[in-house]
Amino acid sequence: MKVFVTGVKGQLGHDVVDELEKRGHEAIGVDIDEMDITDAGSVDRVIREASPDAVIHCAAYTAVDAAEDNLELCRRVNAYGTENIARVCRKLDIKMMYISTDYVFNGQGTRPWEPDDEREPLNVYGLTKYEGELAIEQNLTKYFTVRIAWVFGVNGKNFIKTMLNLGKTHDKLTVVSDQIGSPTYTYDLARLLVDMIETDKYGRYHATNEGLCSWCDFAREIFKQANMNVEVIPVTSAEYPAKAKRPMNSRMSKDKLEENGFERLPSWQDALERYLKEIQ
Repeated sequence: MKVFVTGVKGQLGHDVVDELEKRGHEAIGVDIDEMDITDAGSVDRVIREASPDAVIHCAAYTAVDAAEDNLELCRRVNAYGTENIARVCRKLDIKMMYISTDYVFNGQGTRPWEPDDEREPLNVYGLTKYEGELAIEQNLTKYFTVRIAWVFGVNGKNFIKTMLNLGKTHDKLTVVSDQIGSPTYTYDLARLLVDMIETDKYGRYHATNEGLCSWCDFAREIFKQANMNVEVIPVTSAEYPAKAKRPMNSRMSKDKLEENGFERLPSWQDALERYLKEIQ
């Protein structure tokens, strides 16, 4: 199978291309230099020339706080860019996978979000990713929308790398303790995404590593596994104001994966252990 992957320079796109190649698929990875997703003409030309069997769309505007001041840019990338790709996939009659986010929900309550729950984004980033989901649904029938959360990978910046760097110069750190979710390793996620794109079990899915924690718990486990003596002090979201409102509840139900014959990902603690070995 020939698979076209956007956002190849990002954490996830990089690992998806690796996984496709490991399995003997032909992977065509592009980033903004090869194809500007906001330029419909460029998207049409580049994808047609590649003539793939499927597209995995990982490219996105993900600077959550900056998005609050850059609605139009964020929308151009996450909504219109996604629509440009979906339209080409429709013309070529090929399947498309869109990587979305838990930020399409309102982040309230404690119940895990189901894939078909009502979407009610809290911030600009979540809104534009929701608009991207709508663009997929309005243009295609052969699509996977896969919502992910709290992602870390070898390629790029993430919470773990930030904590490890801060831990070198601080013996105490304050970290938010009232936002709950599941850290997710792009290496594990990439394997699942390739499992999925090899099928025609279309629809909306949630994909994260197993287990739940707060950012504070996550930081403590990072320092514990890295053998760093750093005290992590819990604070509330209200005490640590950010420009964009963050969801308190990022719990996501992965039952649909199992119902469709896909394997759940390993625990986040296991993923963290493997990741630390990989980057050290």
